[in-house]
Amino acid sequence: MDPLLIYVQKKANRLQYTFRVVFKEILKVDYRITTDLDEFQSSDLPKFTYGEKAFSDDIFFKSTGLLWKRNVESLELETIEYQGMKALFPVYDEDSAIPFDVFSAIFFFISRYEEYLPFVRDIHGRFTARLSRSSQWYLLEKPVVNIWVMQIKKILQDKYPSLKFPETKYRFVPTYDIDSAFAYAQKGLVRTIGGYLIDLKEMRWNDVAQRTRVLLGVEKDPFDTYDLQIGYQKKYNLHPVYFILFGMYGRYNKNLNIRNKTFRQLVKTLGDYASIGIHPSYNTVQDAEMMRKEIENLSKVVNKEITSSRQHFLRLMLPGTYRNLIDNDITDDYTMGYASLPGFRAGICSAYPFYDLDMEEETKLRIHPFAVMDGTLRDYLNYGPVEAIDKIRQLIREVRAVNGTFISLWHNEPLSDQKRWSGWRKVYEELLKEAVE
Repeated sequence: MDPLLIYVQKKANRLQYTFRVVFKEILKVDYRITTDLDEFQSSDLPKFTYGEKAFSDDIFFKSTGLLWKRNVESLELETIEYQGMKALFPVYDEDSAIPFDVFSAIFFFISRYEEYLPFVRDIHGRFTARLSRSSQWYLLEKPVVNIWVMQIKKILQDKYPSLKFPETKYRFVPTYDIDSAFAYAQKGLVRTIGGYLIDLKEMRWNDVAQRTRVLLGVEKDPFDTYDLQIGYQKKYNLHPVYFILFGMYGRYNKNLNIRNKTFRQLVKTLGDYASIGIHPSYNTVQDAEMMRKEIENLSKVVNKEITSSRQHFLRLMLPGTYRNLIDNDITDDYTMGYASLPGFRAGICSAYPFYDLDMEEETKLRIHPFAVMDGTLRDYLNYGPVEAIDKIRQLIREVRAVNGTFISLWHNEPLSDQKRWSGWRKVYEELLKEAVE
């Protein structure tokens, strides 16, 4: 199959990275970049020019120059309406196939450029959804990068019908965060007594009774929904990824003691049915050595190398968090998403490599963006089950439309279908039905 030929006046790291994401990661088509104008003009290959001006009647995408720059600087972000959505970096050149610098726009989103600029962090040190341009421009629930890539593909196919693109298929990857393996069981004497005292102080008599029944072995722990999860995996032929919080107990780390035999056996059992990744505890975002120990301890339990990760509390601080992961031999991260709003934090629903903007280089770490989390819908948006199902269906439709990958983030607690999560087991079952249909 003939490769696609791309002419640019000079090569640069940002440019080569962006083209790799567009053409290799998403469109999966062979391409070659040349700076030789004579070669480009004499070639019979499918081709296009990207730069300041067109040199022929070949397809031309006008650049605004961002992909040849180095260093992060504040940008004057102008937008236009294009095919019903906001588009940034408009260009005013009738020769340009698209009226905005589509490759710079893609780079802006996938590099998380705005997260390298000064911003006000939330109480957990995070960049929040409402600060994002995609939220302000009402693009957060659209995988705009994939949509723009499909538009690039159509422009190329219309000009070169012989240019063949491999078929890409929609995929679904369910993921689970195990922050608290059990509600009452296996907590140890001190935490159990503390739990009773809090329930008594708050006069939560039903909780006192349920805790007692669980500890006496006459009722299953409400958070013990693992048989149900394994049943879903068998029924729908799922291949989930579990992220296990395996750090020391603390204010934001409420999982079991990592030496607890029942907990360790649970992790091993889950590993028989799914991939196991680390859920680095709250303070690992500033402590690479703590992260290393947690990965090492989890690896010993499952007797496998741990190469996948998702930050606890979604504490992602660029580029430091990703550098820590790379230093600890993590190859795949699933943190890219927001706690407070559903959608596409990086504007994309495909896996792609992380670009370190401070170092101006592509890395080996692959980012897997998720689109929706249970706590976002229930706790941040105060959705009931019906509203939640509608939102999930909408997001799945967006991902299907561009043959992307839909990644969900769920916990074991909502599957209990009890208390604040009453009715939410049905939400997840509807998610699974819709996602695998």
